[in-house]
Amino acid sequence: MVRMTTALSYSQLPGLMTRMTGDEKYGPSATSTLDVLWVLYQDILRVDSADPDDPDRDRFLLSKGHGPMAYYAVLAAHGFLTAEDLDGFGAFDSPLGFHPDGTLVPGVEISSGSLGHGLGLAVGTALGLRLTGRPRARVVVLVGDAELDEGSNAEAIQFAGRFGLERLTAVVIDNDSAGLGWPGGIAARFAVEGWATIDVDGRDHDALRRAFTVEHPERPLAVVAHVEPKTV
Repeated sequence: MVRMTTALSYSQLPGLMTRMTGDEKYGPSATSTLDVLWVLYQDILRVDSADPDDPDRDRFLLSKGHGPMAYYAVLAAHGFLTAEDLDGFGAFDSPLGFHPDGTLVPGVEISSGSLGHGLGLAVGTALGLRLTGRPRARVVVLVGDAELDEGSNAEAIQFAGRFGLERLTAVVIDNDSAGLGWPGGIAARFAVEGWATIDVDGRDHDALRRAFTVEHPERPLAVVAHVEPKTV
């Protein structure tokens, strides 16, 4: 499978996002993910809008599903959606809900928005791909820093580290929205369970590319992307 590239540029994403309106935009939550999503779809993930269900594709799971505007914009930039699809964001008859629906939107792997589910689903997906003989397929899950307060994440982090799920990457968007935080920082929570970890500027595309391509044999990877939210 050849990863599809886009004819649109990163600079066009804000224009795509402004096409989405409504009272439940969660704009800062969405824009905090924009650069990570762009780098993943542009340079890292092996996905193709012409064959979104290819069994050997990489899987991207958006656990931080309550702010999907940036996700939809990046999907549109890469051919999974049209720009016109974005105009119906949140409308009654639109597939683009305020939380993404994996049964309605091409390229969306899971329905999300109830926080704390995505990491566990990603762990199960990575394990399933290993057991079914698709070791090349990569699983990337994007979670929010405050979302890690959900208790289900602790078991997922522990299991993935103990089972050495090296095809799994968790991207934590750290926009300082967690109320209590963690001793030693977010990365320490993963490292103690055997994950490889990297802290990175979540707006620096070159740094993100390096982080997503680092070697981490027999260990899952946690990339903690530190960002300041933008507005659109």
